[in-house]
Amino acid sequence: MGAEKITNTNTNFKWNFIENTLENLKETNLYRGMNELNSAQSAHVNFQGKDLLMLASNSYLDMSNDPQVKIYTKNIIDEYGVGSGGSRLTTGTTSIHKQLESLLAKFKGTEAALVYNTGYMANVGVISTLCSKDAIIFSDELNHASIIDGCRLSQAKIVVYRHNDMNDLEDKIIANPCSRGLIVSDAVFSMDGDIVNLSRVVEIAEKYELFSMIDEAHATGVIGERGLGTVEHYHMDKKPDITMGTLSKAIGSEGGFVCGKEILIEYLKNKSRSFIFSTSLSPAVMASSIKAIELILNEPQRVQALQGNIQYFCQCLRESGIEADSKSSIIPIVIGNEKKVMEISKELFEQGYYISAIRYPTVKKGSARLRVTLMSTHTKEELKRTAQTIGNIVNKYKGVTNELYSTI
Repeated sequence: MGAEKITNTNTNFKWNFIENTLENLKETNLYRGMNELNSAQSAHVNFQGKDLLMLASNSYLDMSNDPQVKIYTKNIIDEYGVGSGGSRLTTGTTSIHKQLESLLAKFKGTEAALVYNTGYMANVGVISTLCSKDAIIFSDELNHASIIDGCRLSQAKIVVYRHNDMNDLEDKIIANPCSRGLIVSDAVFSMDGDIVNLSRVVEIAEKYELFSMIDEAHATGVIGERGLGTVEHYHMDKKPDITMGTLSKAIGSEGGFVCGKEILIEYLKNKSRSFIFSTSLSPAVMASSIKAIELILNEPQRVQALQGNIQYFCQCLRESGIEADSKSSIIPIVIGNEKKVMEISKELFEQGYYISAIRYPTVKKGSARLRVTLMSTHTKEELKRTAQTIGNIVNKYKGVTNELYSTI
């Protein structure tokens, strides 16, 4: 006798929680969708047949559309093809991969470097490899999700300290003594745009014999006289033990990287699961990163143009009635209410400005914001016009509500 087929009279029952969750997101103005672009990621993009000034991209130096980067990448494709064919420890390492890692080590002033497939995989891989159940991780409360997930995956004890508060960090280290530990922080915080107190992080880590690690995703190519990052920004001689970063932001390509002592890199090659079990990035992606880093090193005026744009745009915002001050390319304008920030972002889109609305869970509830990010190739005229438009729209909404509008 055959087994009876089990049927459920409500065939959609198993999907109900998904449907309900999506409906709840829509009702609370937290539902997310994707905007399909029909052009290169650059200072101007084509969206739904309309030219928009891009002010939400992390391609801070406009490298993803740079002619020199594209020509060099095309030449590497002709020689190496479009795929790597395997993981880095099998067949997926080419001379282009090694060239990029050597250049990254030179760029960050370390003994060695290792490329991961994404910045997310780099953070998850490094933290979960260095730390385990017997370790304690001291993590800034505003760290990126990839750091948080790496901490969780490690199964170490996680102690969260107040944002960029070095006194609170040290107090919590004293209250949680350990024989093996890590202090980890963003270098430039991705939603607020402020910069870690790196000298104190390194000093405290050395004092208590902890590893120090910073995520320079939004610092590389942006801060420091030559765009070398946080160490250069603070004119430090002593570096953190681990410098992580991405190739997908100012460098305009794809991937993540880790720089540090050679012994660290060798350890990660042999123990880091997100590195070992991933097919490597293509030689074409490696090539685009190589050329972009060379341009940053050889043409410092690109970084200087970005830093000049940051200062000028903040000045224009202040003249338009919005307090603003940032040393990074991230300039948040806090609206507070999720519905209002969506309305403002939509109005900016309609007027030709691509500026994203950032909401929970990316930021805390009630701190929804416009997240403006600048490129080195934005013109002064474009930035002034943008600041005036933002000021007009935001102040219009401010006139009908008691909510606070400001930058952090």
